Amino acid sequence: MGLADSALSRLGPVLDRVRGLLRRSDATSLAGAAGADLKARGRLALDRYATVPPAHLEILAQRVLARRAASGDD
Repeated sequence: MGLADSALSRLGPVLDRVRGLLRRSDATSLAGAAGADLKARGRLALDRYATVPPAHLEILAQRVLARRAASGDD
């Protein structure tokens, strides 16, 4: 029995324990929560760095003022 055989014989039970823990864990719910968290962080980043268009009524008011100034109305 060589060194590699000894290492593999000790590694087998450890891998079996890890597999057992993974089967019993709530990995699917953790993955779902991580996905929801990632979406929320993405929305926050978009809200923070995306440019906000000007308000519709503000644009209309500026157009009215520009027309009045062009026609000479006060």
